Amino acid sequence: MHRYRTHTCAALRESDIDASVRLSGWCHRIRDHGGVLFIDLRDHYGITQCVIDPDSSAFKLAEKLRSEWVARVDGKVRRRPAGTENADLPTGQVEIYITDIEVLGAAEELPMPVFGDHDYPEEIRLKYRFLDLRREKLHANIMKRGQIIDSIRRRMKEGGFFEFQTPILTASSPEGARDFLVPSRLHPGKFYALPQAPQQFKQLIMMSGFDRYFQIAPCFRDEDARADRSPGEFYQLDVEMSFVTQEDVFQAVEPVLRGVFEEFADGLPVTQTFPRIPYSEAMLKYGVDKPDLRNPIVIVDVTDEFSREDVTFNAFKNVIKAGGIVRAIPAPGAAAQPRSFFDKLNDWARSEGAAGLGYIIFEEEGGALSGKGPIAKFIPPEAQAAIAAKAGIKAGDAVFFSAGDKGKAVSLAGKARIRIGDELQLGDKDQFAFCWITDFPMYEWDEDQKKIEFSHNPFSMPNYDLDKFLSLNPADADEILGITAFQYDIVCNGTELSSGAIRNHRPEVMRKAFGLAGYGEDVLEAKFGGMLRALSLGAPPHGGIAPGVDRIVMLLCHEQNLREVVLFPMNQKAEDLLMEAPSEVSAKQLRELHIRLNLPEKG
Repeated sequence: MHRYRTHTCAALRESDIDASVRLSGWCHRIRDHGGVLFIDLRDHYGITQCVIDPDSSAFKLAEKLRSEWVARVDGKVRRRPAGTENADLPTGQVEIYITDIEVLGAAEELPMPVFGDHDYPEEIRLKYRFLDLRREKLHANIMKRGQIIDSIRRRMKEGGFFEFQTPILTASSPEGARDFLVPSRLHPGKFYALPQAPQQFKQLIMMSGFDRYFQIAPCFRDEDARADRSPGEFYQLDVEMSFVTQEDVFQAVEPVLRGVFEEFADGLPVTQTFPRIPYSEAMLKYGVDKPDLRNPIVIVDVTDEFSREDVTFNAFKNVIKAGGIVRAIPAPGAAAQPRSFFDKLNDWARSEGAAGLGYIIFEEEGGALSGKGPIAKFIPPEAQAAIAAKAGIKAGDAVFFSAGDKGKAVSLAGKARIRIGDELQLGDKDQFAFCWITDFPMYEWDEDQKKIEFSHNPFSMPNYDLDKFLSLNPADADEILGITAFQYDIVCNGTELSSGAIRNHRPEVMRKAFGLAGYGEDVLEAKFGGMLRALSLGAPPHGGIAPGVDRIVMLLCHEQNLREVVLFPMNQKAEDLLMEAPSEVSAKQLRELHIRLNLPEKG
């Protein structure tokens, strides 16, 4: 007989009755039923119920067992008594009568229990992550993560992609988030950087003559944590293709994601053809560039309607005169809501820094729509009808308004759309609703530095006549800020899964693109010299994308936080509480790296 087990804790069935077996695992739960002990023994694969009574020579040792002790159990398989079967367990028709026990690993008092689904403080869960990972739901999430990655890898290879590995120690880059820096011992005063993404390397792979690359790539960014963004490190499905248009990238990647989600969606519907939504349209209709299309509300612009001479609502008219806009957020069926519904939304808008949300409630009077509410009297019936028609309003609906300068009005409308949809329980949440967001602006105005800056990926090809692009100069600010790029995102249920682009493969266009953003030739040579040299020696048109693996798994596990699908995550302060990182290092290590610390004074 094997030293530790003849079967796993999920293997035994009725066909094994009367067999002598050996199992090893953790004592998941121990119950004392009038002197008879029931021990649920758990391993990676499942749970088997084991039984022992005072007639067994191992009973005294069994009485010493506690939760999460690791034990080896010998015994005979028998059928569970009638009425005690457990249909929820694969092993639920049988149990083991214990004849011998060996304690393989005793456990001290647990800082948190493993049995049950109770939530515990993040600090405890992360410090004792190895205990947290024993819990059924988290254990299942991690296993599903591995299965999802296997599925992605298989689908990419079936699509003609080949997996490459790119360097982890590389050069610092001036764009994007902060780099994690690694000091060089052999080159005093110089530093490597951990890659924020394999961006330049995957482009160089295309320039090296390879055609379809992918990698489950680790990425490192020194940025603050969010529920959908791990601090420090994350993984992405990094993809690049040669001789492709934007549509070619869509046709290659969309079936992979659709197939993975269908495989692991537990029967929930998945968008079959991802709609293409231009960035400007997304910001108008949804107020965000990562819309949750499960929410049916569509925002409309009603600036013209509030600009009419017969409208006397001066709060909005003054906003418009100052260059602002007014957006309308329909609220289907909201007329049936109590006054408190509208008051709470106004209070919420004020908490977001707005003056409030004006609203009109529409009812039917004499066969026509009639608006009610605090601002309705300032808006004549003709203007109300125009607003209702544009917003698709019918009797029994309401409409809310967001007014202000464009940025603030759009942002508030987008947040209000989400909040109203949730409050009214609109749309079917049990689905995975995908879309592509396309035509992102290539540049934006940096108000702090009073200059043009890249708004997205600086290596993207402008969606603009290239001869005309090469003739631009920084003085053409209005023209430059209107340029879009071949940049695109995949969004699912309001979560951005990836960003991608058709790359700028012409060195003269790249120099001009960076020049318009204020980067001189010296910066380009210092930071992207290798890229420029490669571009100047025969670069194919190429493009790619990088869906976030952690976010894909989070959605498919129906979790709200990446912590629930990552083996050993950091906390919100980018600390690894289990391994106690970051940590201080010795003076000898610092000397070897030619580093002297200049720490801030403790206040």
